[in-house]
Amino acid sequence: MTTAASQTPRTTHQRALIFHGYGATPEDHWFGWLAEQLETESIRTAIPPLPHPLMPQTEQWEDDVRAAVKQPDEHTIVIAHSLGCLAVLRCLRSLPGTWRLGTLVLVSGFVDPLPALPELDGFIGGGCDVTELRDHIGRLVVVRSDNDSIVPPGHTDRLAEQLGISAQVVPGAGHFLAAEGITELSFVRDVITS
Repeated sequence: MTTAASQTPRTTHQRALIFHGYGATPEDHWFGWLAEQLETESIRTAIPPLPHPLMPQTEQWEDDVRAAVKQPDEHTIVIAHSLGCLAVLRCLRSLPGTWRLGTLVLVSGFVDPLPALPELDGFIGGGCDVTELRDHIGRLVVVRSDNDSIVPPGHTDRLAEQLGISAQVVPGAGHFLAAEGITELSFVRDVITS
């Protein structure tokens, strides 16, 4: 016997969160463009502002990421850039119990101190142990450029390796900043919507 429930197509309500990095706001770089692109795919998208982006405090950023992510599920997509990646990874690492995240995209991510930004050493501290996160994430992508002057490509490669994958390279994109001409990031859009 066929019921009405079995005849109704099941719709999934995906939600995406985009987290900015050091010195940035939700209005910067490619964040707004990506949010619009995802919204056109019926993915509810938010770009939560992280407090004091020029003087980030570890606990504040982690608390705000945690408040936005809540309890992730297979329909949750998280995209983070630069220092936002570390805050997201720490948030995920602290989640209790059994959880699952549908998609995680880390752009210019790292867990090691940055020679170009020693003022972030306090925030970065000992980084983050990410070795057990892979089992909780459905689709995991780490993206870097080949000419990033802020986060050395080797830092992003090391993060990807710790997560058990290889970094994807977008040639000539620098640190993925608007000042470098990156106001759209079709690679990330395509990863999420494909």
